[in-house]
Amino acid sequence: MKIAVSELIVRFMERLGVTHAFGMPGAHILPVYDRLYDSGIKTVLVKHEQGAAFMAGGLARVSGGIGACITTAGPGATNLVTGIANAYAEKLPILIITGETSTYIFGKGGLQESSGEGGALDQAALFSGITRYHKIVERTDYLGQVLNQAARILLSPGSGPVLLSFPYNVQKEMVEESLLDAVNFRAPATHRRPTPADELAALIEASRYPVIVAGYGCLQAGAQGAVAHLSEALNIPVATSLKAKGVVDEGVGLSLGSLGVTSDGQAYRYIVDHADLVLFLGAGFNERTSYLWDSKLLAGKKIAQIDIDEAQLEKVFKADLAIHGDIGDVLNDVLARVAAGSAERKTLDRFSGQQGGVGGADSKFSLIERFYAELAARFPQDAMVFDDNIIFAQSFFKVSPGNRYFPNSGISSLGHAIPAAIGARFARPGPTFAILGDGGFQMCCMEIMTAVNYCIPLNIVVINNATMGLIRKNQYQLYGERFIDCDFVNPDFLLLARSFGINHRKIETEADIDALFAQADLAGSINLIEIMLDKNAFPDYLSDR
Repeated sequence: MKIAVSELIVRFMERLGVTHAFGMPGAHILPVYDRLYDSGIKTVLVKHEQGAAFMAGGLARVSGGIGACITTAGPGATNLVTGIANAYAEKLPILIITGETSTYIFGKGGLQESSGEGGALDQAALFSGITRYHKIVERTDYLGQVLNQAARILLSPGSGPVLLSFPYNVQKEMVEESLLDAVNFRAPATHRRPTPADELAALIEASRYPVIVAGYGCLQAGAQGAVAHLSEALNIPVATSLKAKGVVDEGVGLSLGSLGVTSDGQAYRYIVDHADLVLFLGAGFNERTSYLWDSKLLAGKKIAQIDIDEAQLEKVFKADLAIHGDIGDVLNDVLARVAAGSAERKTLDRFSGQQGGVGGADSKFSLIERFYAELAARFPQDAMVFDDNIIFAQSFFKVSPGNRYFPNSGISSLGHAIPAAIGARFARPGPTFAILGDGGFQMCCMEIMTAVNYCIPLNIVVINNATMGLIRKNQYQLYGERFIDCDFVNPDFLLLARSFGINHRKIETEADIDALFAQADLAGSINLIEIMLDKNAFPDYLSDR
């Protein structure tokens, strides 16, 4: 039986497991939207296509499945760029469906044409560096191969965005519905090398002050339990990368907190001053984590590394032992060997435990520190925190394994937290917080109405200091206080919240924080929470000292 290409596209999305499509319709993509009308896929109308890309990414991060966004030609597609670039950097599986002008007017100056013909915008070139696969489907005779390639990439580990653009007339052509039967919707098989667990166990046993640096790969592998077991069995302290906060409970035990240039520095000091073995688990040792690849971090130490992504092995340092494999499998093998050999637990005579953040009870950031402490205490389970600010959370927010913390890593674009958190809520219920500065807030606050339109509970936490904080900090410290284009005037957040029809809370004292957590419905309503901060209160990074 023959069906329209537009219906085939929707069936393709359904077979991939797509549950929601975030976007905005336009004339060139309406055939697909019309077929979505009867589909089980729920469409979500956003306020700006960039928000659609961030929402798709938020859903993918939380669900582990494929996020999807759908837009029209021309500006509909170009507005996606920043969000798709972020998904590319995060290796998130995002399917992007866009419309295009009909093929018979390619090169003639069609409205919103992006075919690349006759001087028109070249959408394929625009997205070539931020997608794993992209194709303008001009004919149906190779459509099966295109969909098969797209599915293979989207279902592969460490994938990324895939963009398929369909001209208006192609969407209306008829094809055999059996075409999808030739598409492989199974994840590609992975082949791993045998794990040299004996060598790793020997390195650990020979060390006196080992330390684990757990990265995001531990979360992707579901290896939190194995990491905690190894740490507890042998008394090995654990530091995490920013994205891996929560691999082990940061509030108690052997946690060194987060390793990174904007953290409190405890993990850095322990590794530099004491460690003789550093075990990297799914950690890429990027600029933030490595303190700009500070040579003191790894100097004079043995280094072992485990990663499922072979490209990460020894990418920026030489390891004494580099293992390509699943983190959980390798650690479980090591634990079996360590137990069989009755290995001695490591000494903790140099481990000081938690030492607080960059502030303290009387610090210039006491309100923010208290907010994060209450957040961790009141929501030890099932909370999702999307954080564009990251500087304060890295030190102040003690993430438990029952919660999920999603920093705006990727390309670190402002305007991410609110739409990403909204997308996540479509995939998973639970108390959800979008934390961002007032500068980034004004880039994405219109998406609050998307949450309102779809009754999505959300807590938007805005740090109100009426400045681009990092820029002002740099201009203060490095450019002789020559402040330019960092300060601005904020709207009245109370009136703004009322216009959205949502709740508002202003945090100026610790009593306001107590009232917020005691009285506000932070699980079932939409709340705009502003925390006041002095614009001249600058975080003191370890790298500044």
